[in-house]
Amino acid sequence: MSSSDIFIGETIGTAVLILLGGGVVAAVVLKRSKAQNAGWLAITFGWGFAVMTAVYMTASLSGAHLNPAVTLGIALKDGAWGDVPFYFAGQLLGAMIGATLVWVAYYGHFQAHLRDPECASRSAVEGPGPVLGVFATGPEIRNVWQNLATEIIGTFVLVLAVLTQGLNDGGKGLNVVGGLMVAFVVVGIGLSLGGPTGYAINPARDLGPRIVHALLPLPNKGGSDWGYAWIPVAGPLIGSAAAAGIYSLAFA
Repeated sequence: MSSSDIFIGETIGTAVLILLGGGVVAAVVLKRSKAQNAGWLAITFGWGFAVMTAVYMTASLSGAHLNPAVTLGIALKDGAWGDVPFYFAGQLLGAMIGATLVWVAYYGHFQAHLRDPECASRSAVEGPGPVLGVFATGPEIRNVWQNLATEIIGTFVLVLAVLTQGLNDGGKGLNVVGGLMVAFVVVGIGLSLGGPTGYAINPARDLGPRIVHALLPLPNKGGSDWGYAWIPVAGPLIGSAAAAGIYSLAFA
């Protein structure tokens, strides 16, 4: 696959991933949505289906990494780094596009939700804004080392699953069975390990939409919680490196 195929595939795939994943969060959270208060099960399964859709859509183009942690894990396993910048660039751009499309699709709901007096009062309080969770993750209990450990552990499970079961014959991306397997792994991580931090397990998934949240003209949107933003970037990358190390020791 060429560098242009990788960039285009990762941009499209990550955009679809965030559109459907962020979309299910918006559906559950925002006022006057038909799915409001559908709960955590809806969110976790929505993200799983988002992964499956994006993987099947773009696996033939780029291998459907859709996640810098997955790209890092594969690069560490193979020692091939030449295409990594194209993967990273496509993933970040795609995540920003997907988050913007969520805003477009739910524009009226964002307006109604954020103009509610309760949200308006919350936006004036220092800290994460009232709809930041539609775009990016955040902890329920702020403890730096616990939050970081949770992201490391969750991503370790994801990347080790990809490396051991999900790769195509060339070892550069996900195969058809791998796409389904990874989707179920993402659901499992969300159900079992997602409670503390919202399971970013993907640096682009968190950073790209957080940038969009900071840039969009949302009324009463509040802060983008940049003090926390390094954790869903660093944690998944550390977890990915650990998974690649265990793979090399135990499976290679």
